[in-house]
Amino acid sequence: MGLVLDSGVLIAAERNAKSVSELLARLEEVHGETEIVLSSITVIELEHGLYRANTPELAQKRREYLDTVFVAIPVEAFTKEMAQAAAKIDADAKQGGRVIPFPDLLIGVTALHFDYAVGSRNLRHFRMIPGLNVVEL
Repeated sequence: MGLVLDSGVLIAAERNAKSVSELLARLEEVHGETEIVLSSITVIELEHGLYRANTPELAQKRREYLDTVFVAIPVEAFTKEMAQAAAKIDADAKQGGRVIPFPDLLIGVTALHFDYAVGSRNLRHFRMIPGLNVVEL
């Protein structure tokens, strides 16, 4: 089984001065050799943080980190089929009185599409997605 990494995992690694290679080595140590990918939605979240940097130095540091991330971890596109699945899951959740934050819904659907788990620090939102395997990282 593969892992779709949530942005929070990469943000925490960057804040803790953990290189991408260290993060990937740790994931392999804990989860074995597994396919690790990003959702294109995660790219939006990560790039958003870059553009919100409050100094040019921080923006440059984030750009360098993200460039390393995108070289090391493949990014999966969000497709029409994923969008259709997300629409159904979102409608069902809202009918049940639950609101899944939209980016988390889309990242979770990416994982479902590939039959992967989501690796996240935010378990609550992802656990609202039926059938999704959520791994705390």
